[in-house]
Amino acid sequence: MRLPLFAALLTLATPALAQDREVSIPGPQGALHGALLAPKQAKAVVVIIPGSGPTDRDGNNPLGVRAQNLKLLAEGLAQQGVASIRIDKRGLFSSAAAIANANAVTIADYAADARAWAAFAAKEAGLPCAWLVGHSEGGLVALAAGNAPTICGQVLVSSLGRPYGEVIRAQIHANPANAAILADADRALDALQAGKTIDVRGFHPALQQLFNPAVQPFLIDAFRQNPRELAAALKGRVMIVQGQADLQVTQADAAALKGGAPFAELLLVPGVNHVLKHVDGTPGDNLASYAIPDRPIAREVVDGIASFVTTKPQ
Repeated sequence: MRLPLFAALLTLATPALAQDREVSIPGPQGALHGALLAPKQAKAVVVIIPGSGPTDRDGNNPLGVRAQNLKLLAEGLAQQGVASIRIDKRGLFSSAAAIANANAVTIADYAADARAWAAFAAKEAGLPCAWLVGHSEGGLVALAAGNAPTICGQVLVSSLGRPYGEVIRAQIHANPANAAILADADRALDALQAGKTIDVRGFHPALQQLFNPAVQPFLIDAFRQNPRELAAALKGRVMIVQGQADLQVTQADAAALKGGAPFAELLLVPGVNHVLKHVDGTPGDNLASYAIPDRPIAREVVDGIASFVTTKPQ
């Protein structure tokens, strides 16, 4: 008869996990929304900025990505005493009312939102500043947010280190199956990098989707950004996190960011891919992991970020 009582006492002694709380700040035309995950007496607070396209606060998108990597990151950080706000970008998901057209944005717009979220996060956590943790394209946004009193520094996770257009071109050329569409892809990239829109009717459907006329103005703006130069302008602490099994953003990007900001701390994680999951080294498992929400996030990523944002500089 004593075992159930003992088990109950164990349950009572286990600290409750922090729960998401919906939060919002003013946006251009309506509110921007996010999820605050805050353990008691947080040692630090981060704003997690999602990647490109229709990617939500958890790291998922309707194009088949269901890795939940940003939600898993937030939960892992909370277990180590780090609070976080995961945001939905203006015009998308819970922040849909912030602007009428989700495609009518610039990197500078996203960066302004990141600065506003940092100020809000710091106030909510009762701390002087918040860290910007940008994943993939979110790293470019974190870089563009620059220096502000309420930004402690930047954590660049699987982040572009080369201009966006160069990365897209390299990704397309890396796949031998794309041989038939390379000429059109290069023509589109050349035009957008020159600041010009291009008619993609007649292109392969995949290229029509990638270079949709609706997103071309955004791509032109994004292509103008130079991550290495933005990194060089930062004055706070910076951490670069790069999985060595990443098929989208490579160690060349991490090296470029490190070249711009030699003071940055670099964490290279063996066997970890773009969505921060351990993979077995085969392309099939790497891509499959994008749709497996219950595959754990790499512990090294969580531990590395938690240590960085909670350790005072020497």
